[in-house]
Amino acid sequence: MTRIAYLENGPTRDDASGLPERLSALGGEVVRFWAFRDRFPPDPDEFDGFILSGSPLSAYDAHDFIAREHAFICDMAAIGKPILGLCFGSQILSSALCGRDQVFRRSRCEVGYTRLALGSAAATDDLVRGCGPEVEMFVWHNDEVRADHPDMVILAQSAECPNHVWRFRDLPVWGIQGHPEVTAANGGEWFGKSRAALVKDGADVDALIAGARDSIGGLEMLAAFVRRCRPS
Repeated sequence: MTRIAYLENGPTRDDASGLPERLSALGGEVVRFWAFRDRFPPDPDEFDGFILSGSPLSAYDAHDFIAREHAFICDMAAIGKPILGLCFGSQILSSALCGRDQVFRRSRCEVGYTRLALGSAAATDDLVRGCGPEVEMFVWHNDEVRADHPDMVILAQSAECPNHVWRFRDLPVWGIQGHPEVTAANGGEWFGKSRAALVKDGADVDALIAGARDSIGGLEMLAAFVRRCRPS
């Protein structure tokens, strides 16, 4: 079975996204490490790929675990290990590989279900080429990854954000700004638990709960990542 390390970057453990369970259903054996508490895989060679979770923190903050995760990301990318960063995970991935100034604070939050347009590079990319011409997923971010770094291949964007999905060079290293793990099954609970923060950022939480649905294309990205991690 494909072994995937799930690095959790928040001050509380992930108990609502259902991501570990979904990855397991896709054929990945998921082992969780609380990176925020400075817990990382002691032997990364035991794993076929790595997923970096979201977090309420900012990738440019001066937390000790961020420096260690930066070093971990650079080491894994250097040996070609597949990595997928989600939301904050995408931001810490970009700050590790492309510089801390790659992440900036937006003037306002982008929150809600959003359609993403795929760029020309998506047609040959292992993560997104099976998604079709357009993707929809739940997004929620105050920070954003710049779209102008020469080592970034931009794969998808929204009307508000020019860098929603990207790849680092030609490596199996991807960032997704949104939340492809949010589904019809877990969205209501996820939104309910985050109600106060969502309201603060301008979301209509009751409408989100009523309209909770699977990501179009996003779930395929998760499946594609698990496939890419499989040992040859």
